[in-house]
Amino acid sequence: MNRIINYLLRFLLGVERASAYCGMIGYTSNPNFFKRYKLVIIPSRFFDADIYGTADSLPRLPLVEIEGVPILFGSARQDEMEGTRIVYADIIASAYFLMTRYEEIQHRDIRDEHGRFPGRESLPFKAGFIHRPVIEEYGQLLRRWLRQAGVEIEEPKPMFRKIWLTHDVDAPFFCRSVRNVLRETFRGGGFVQACKYFAGPLRRDPYYTFPWMLKQDQAVKEVYKDGRCEVVYFLKAGGHGKYDRPHYWLRSPDVHALLELLKSKQVSFGLHTSYHAGEQPSLIASEKETLDHVWNLGPVSMNRHHYLSLREPEDFDKLIRAGITDDFTMGYADVSGFRLGTCRPVKWINPITRQMTSLTLHPLALMDSSLSDPKYMGLDAQEALSYSQALLHTIYLHGGEAVLLWHNTSFSSLAPQRYHRQLYMDLLETILSKK
Repeated sequence: MNRIINYLLRFLLGVERASAYCGMIGYTSNPNFFKRYKLVIIPSRFFDADIYGTADSLPRLPLVEIEGVPILFGSARQDEMEGTRIVYADIIASAYFLMTRYEEIQHRDIRDEHGRFPGRESLPFKAGFIHRPVIEEYGQLLRRWLRQAGVEIEEPKPMFRKIWLTHDVDAPFFCRSVRNVLRETFRGGGFVQACKYFAGPLRRDPYYTFPWMLKQDQAVKEVYKDGRCEVVYFLKAGGHGKYDRPHYWLRSPDVHALLELLKSKQVSFGLHTSYHAGEQPSLIASEKETLDHVWNLGPVSMNRHHYLSLREPEDFDKLIRAGITDDFTMGYADVSGFRLGTCRPVKWINPITRQMTSLTLHPLALMDSSLSDPKYMGLDAQEALSYSQALLHTIYLHGGEAVLLWHNTSFSSLAPQRYHRQLYMDLLETILSKK
């Protein structure tokens, strides 16, 4: 646990020379050790052997607040002893709880129809701070306490540390196969119109919005020339269930044309792990192998699960074994916000083994369907813009990563909600305005 506690302290400090500052902070309840430190954080009982992993380890609502920040464990009490500042707000355990998705292993009986832990069941949502990266706020508290103890430490500079413009390719085409023509004919979409889509140029297909998407994203990359903006397309390479339809294959001329277009724009590629592999994580390795070697896109090191259906925390082990180094699944489908309590990338800490791993988790802040789908937030155009801009502003203030997910189908003229083209452009403009 010492390695994890040290990592959490460095993460909370969030500044250069964080390791040096860590030596000034004690995480102990032993008074004999207090004088060694400028600041002491008194541990709650969260990590105790008879508490960890039990119902007694879960926070109780309403949460205690300290300086307006909700604390999951400990109290707002503060003392001073022989020049050492002592705080009883256990921000270490609080950050660990959020960062590891600890509550999801304690509530394995709470899952939606896709096997996902719903955002509306999460502590951040129920406590009213899903829109706040409270781990960054813990960092602000920690730096403030150090300054009050006489330590000079600066605040991180507001900025977008990284901008990830990501796109999951679930359905690249609307009507480019005989099966699609039959589907539209029986659905009442019209045989003639379906044939026009099928036989016409690819650019006329309603779902083929990729040239427009690439143009928008490229404009941001040209402004952020320092490499802080990266465009990633997550591609499916397996899956046989109904939620993995439509299936698309490399041998298709249309898929080949799409890949050539994306490669020409120098985008990055990631694995869009199938819904089927979400149910059976042992399939992840073979899907990555397909993308690496059959599709010749490897070695692919990034992943996002289809339907955000990475169901259990321990499933991350299968990603690591498959060679994935960075995962972008960590957002709730039903509500946009900060699933991990932070807007910065974190190393995955296995809450079962309490071990650090090599896998980096990139918090997903905004997804198109989360905002507009009536099953989820169901926001209208102005509400979606206001909520999204507020999240981006918060990420900027804390020097975090802006991870956006928009599907090509959301920009289609056939999309159920028509505002996503304008919304996406407005959000990119918001990002550009903060350069």
